[in-house]
Amino acid sequence: MSSVLEQLREALSERVDTTDAALDAARADKSGHAASGRPLAVVHAASISDVQATLRIAHASGTPVVTRGAGTGLAGGANAGTGEIALSVRAMDSILEVRADDLLAVVEPGIVNADLNAALFEHGLWWAPDPASREISTVGGNIATGAGGLLCAKYGVVRDAVLALDVVLADGRLVHLGHRSVKGVTGYDLTALMIGSEGTLGVVVGATLKLRRLIPGEVCTLNATFADVRAAAVAAAAVTASGTQPAIMELMDATSLANVHTYLELPPPPPGAAQLTVQTDGPTATAEAEAISAVLQHAGGTVRVATTPEEGELLLRIRRSMHPATEKLGMSLVEDVSVPRSVLPDMFDEIARIEKQYGLVIPTIAHAGDGNLHPNFTFQGDEVPDVIWGAASDLFRSALRLGGTLTGEHGIGVLKRQWLADELGDDQWHLQQQIKAVFDPTGILNPGKVFAR
Repeated sequence: MSSVLEQLREALSERVDTTDAALDAARADKSGHAASGRPLAVVHAASISDVQATLRIAHASGTPVVTRGAGTGLAGGANAGTGEIALSVRAMDSILEVRADDLLAVVEPGIVNADLNAALFEHGLWWAPDPASREISTVGGNIATGAGGLLCAKYGVVRDAVLALDVVLADGRLVHLGHRSVKGVTGYDLTALMIGSEGTLGVVVGATLKLRRLIPGEVCTLNATFADVRAAAVAAAAVTASGTQPAIMELMDATSLANVHTYLELPPPPPGAAQLTVQTDGPTATAEAEAISAVLQHAGGTVRVATTPEEGELLLRIRRSMHPATEKLGMSLVEDVSVPRSVLPDMFDEIARIEKQYGLVIPTIAHAGDGNLHPNFTFQGDEVPDVIWGAASDLFRSALRLGGTLTGEHGIGVLKRQWLADELGDDQWHLQQQIKAVFDPTGILNPGKVFAR
């Protein structure tokens, strides 16, 4: 019997890549984590039939398959190692259909988030999920991790913006999940189950997306500087409690703010200062911005309102530059806990305690509008030091004690799998493993990811 590699080459020809560069790239993502070995091959799928052929060979031979997009994940969830097939859907990047009358688009998984919205703009439409990595991350990756982003407090996350999915199962069968209609409740919601499943249940090869019309009117962007991060978090909670609805509300602590200012060659912020960046949109944008400014000033903030679109874009660029600025300092473990918005100040208190207890500096940003924090642990070398894993474990358990969750949008991957059962509990942990076994009875889809003890 021919080898798996020979079968792949016979079925897929030049789409099978075994060059050193391709195999090395498939081992890693933006998390800094890399698989211990190199995959058997990288398959650059260009069609659904390519995906089906790959999975049929893998299923028959028991060969593991790791699906990849742009490789921008932050949890090691799409890293392929020894003996595995890295199945790249990055080349499947077409927009197959746009229906402005039905407010939907049908796309392939490899299209980049920002490229999709650039194309939709011509139709007066947009897709709301807005991760900070939108210029480099794919829609398929957004779906695989259940991504959120800066606009999710007002417009929802990926789960709120997907109507249907085309999925190739582990044995190569193609199934169509969900509906083109806005409403549809026939059977279990397998579309929602697939979102955030990190390639462990099937391979997404097409997505029917729920769109919005472009928001009329101007946007208003402002920032507010506070003496410390707790004061900024209290102010963010006050904005939420006030009943106003910003489209964006992002928080940067003193270390992350200073790092970005250095990276962008901007004047340094005041020592110790934390910053909230807020944007309102729609017909009432100006009135909402004024109301939010009053709340922030009452909470002790020094407010600056952008007077031009360019100035507003700079304020948002400062926030979006957090990850590249941190990359300049060394390797980073980028975390992703979420807590109820009312306890955001308490979570920052926990981070301060952990910094002191473990002798670390933990630059942290937050989607303050929905309580999703991204603490960053920076280190030198390729291996995460034990002290950082200890601090991260403390951080995760602190978030759970406050009624939160291990991940709001990055996924579990390999970096958080040892804590998953702590959040789910034994019954749900076993139930979820049983669900995976139904979709992937031979265990070939992204093995070793998400579930471990």
